[in-house]
Amino acid sequence: MFFDPLLYSFMFLGLFSPGPNVIMLTASGARFGLKRSLPHLFGVVLGVGVIGAVTGLGVGALILANPALALVLKSLAAGWILYMAWNYFNATRRPAAQAKDDGKPMTLWQAVLFQWINPKVWAVAFAASAGYGAGLGPVLESARLATAFSSVNLFVCLFWTSAGALLTTLLSSPARWKVFMRIMAALLALSALMVFR
Repeated sequence: MFFDPLLYSFMFLGLFSPGPNVIMLTASGARFGLKRSLPHLFGVVLGVGVIGAVTGLGVGALILANPALALVLKSLAAGWILYMAWNYFNATRRPAAQAKDDGKPMTLWQAVLFQWINPKVWAVAFAASAGYGAGLGPVLESARLATAFSSVNLFVCLFWTSAGALLTTLLSSPARWKVFMRIMAALLALSALMVFR
């Protein structure tokens, strides 16, 4: 069956819970607003769909079978996540009456490429392809997983980026903004530790 409600439910729970994408999109929405964060958002949606597709083709099994490659990917993921956490920790924002934040949100291609080292996306993709296979040929299974991942993740990304953008009014004072960004930085840094579990 191409559409499996259990697969979609599993993916929703896996992708909606906090992880690097959720934390970064929430922070981007708060820092830059929904409109400026759209390239980042669509990059996540596209990148997660690609990961779903390649997992359906068997690339996920290849990575699991090669511990050295898995370690390299995990190390790259942890390094990038810690780098982003450091940027969030040091992010400053002028009060709303002054100029806009002079930083830049993640681009579409940066977000797409980040998915290749995002351990949470790989974990959900591995589990989805192993536990919810439909017995289709590799190309159809790949298309099925890509469609499911991208469609579910579009909703998830829109929700979290919008939630971040809505927080902007609550974070109008520099002190509140600093606390929020440092909490996001700490959560993101903690997610880097989970890479090696």
